[in-house]
Amino acid sequence: MNMPAPTPTPPRKQKLVLVGNGMAGVRTLEELLKIDPDLYEITVFGAEPHPNYNRILLSPVLAGEQTVEQIVLNPWSWYEAHGITVHAGRTVVEIDRVRRVVRADDGTEAAYDRLLLCTGSHPFILPVPGRDLEGVIAYRDIADTRTMIETAKTHRHAVVIGGGLLGLEAANGLMVRGMSVTVVHVNAWLLERQLDQVASGLLRETLEARGLRFRLGTQTKELVGDGPDGTTGRVRAVRFQDGSEVPADLVVMAVGVRPNVALAEKARLHCQRGIVVTDTLQTVTDARIYAVGECAAHRGIAYGLVAPLFEQAKVAATHLAERGIGRYLGSRTSTKLKVTGIDLFSAGEFMGGEGTEEIVVRDGFGGVYKKLVIRDDRLIGACLYGDTADGAWYFELVREGRSVQAIRDRLMFGPPADGAADAASPAAAPALA
Repeated sequence: MNMPAPTPTPPRKQKLVLVGNGMAGVRTLEELLKIDPDLYEITVFGAEPHPNYNRILLSPVLAGEQTVEQIVLNPWSWYEAHGITVHAGRTVVEIDRVRRVVRADDGTEAAYDRLLLCTGSHPFILPVPGRDLEGVIAYRDIADTRTMIETAKTHRHAVVIGGGLLGLEAANGLMVRGMSVTVVHVNAWLLERQLDQVASGLLRETLEARGLRFRLGTQTKELVGDGPDGTTGRVRAVRFQDGSEVPADLVVMAVGVRPNVALAEKARLHCQRGIVVTDTLQTVTDARIYAVGECAAHRGIAYGLVAPLFEQAKVAATHLAERGIGRYLGSRTSTKLKVTGIDLFSAGEFMGGEGTEEIVVRDGFGGVYKKLVIRDDRLIGACLYGDTADGAWYFELVREGRSVQAIRDRLMFGPPADGAADAASPAAAPALA
């Protein structure tokens, strides 16, 4: 008697655990699901009680231009549709690399064959007296944004410490909500990493005309509370090194971020300026563990811009999918910002310096400033204020390093209007991988 052949047992799916439910991690999952949607049983841990959202759009939420619901990138239904198990509002506190298990703060465990760390970064809080007073916050997530919105309803004076992009967006949003806002910045001009001093001066003039106040080149000494001795209660003032002070019912720290590496360090993964990874985004300590995003240090650099993080996600996904063809070689970045409705762009060595030539156009009436920096007949940097339409073209010239000698007389006017190719018009540059 012939017995029927036994039904073959389907192969066990590998287990992939993602720690960090933010933009970099979920983008890696999206890329992985495009390549092989059935390879892994996926579990996600997120410290926030929200689905993946666009952190860049927190500023429009603060300003009342968008809602939290509108900035969600992947709703809960997306995770369900892809069979992804989500543990939201749970922070992973331990990685057992021997048993290959992660454990969250509530005791939840998940086993992994591959582990993807996308723990992001945390805001740096100035180590000054009073930093623990009520009303002193960072600006990093939805909870911070909601705190600022609620505070603006009941309090008058806000101080934002930090004159970078995030600080200016916070200041603008609080001003729009009716607060009197002072921006305190330790450097001589705003956005010193993205703009030269001239462009920054134009930005400051515009923002002052809208009602923001600035204290530049100023160091914060302490935050003063409304308690009897000034060290307790709610913050009431910010005092500076010169002894002067400004009133403050709310202090927002926007002075930079640090990669979240505590979990990785506890697991004895090598960390230096972030979790150190190879060109395949695998940690140098454990090839089963990957790191992508702000927490990862690749060739000594931890990137905070979205474009490099998405480039990393694509490479990591190919290796997680066992199609090991990609290599991440680093990113040359440009910055295109929209600070409170003002267009800014910079790329490369826009500050210029020894051995460089500068082509500058300034239209004070139109509020436009353009600066191109050339070395050895090659465009090496650009800084644009008020008109950034040609920014992408300049960035391609900077990235490809082609000679601009043949077009330097018309370089300031952007690419040829007829689209005709010339010696310096770069083709669409391939994405770095």
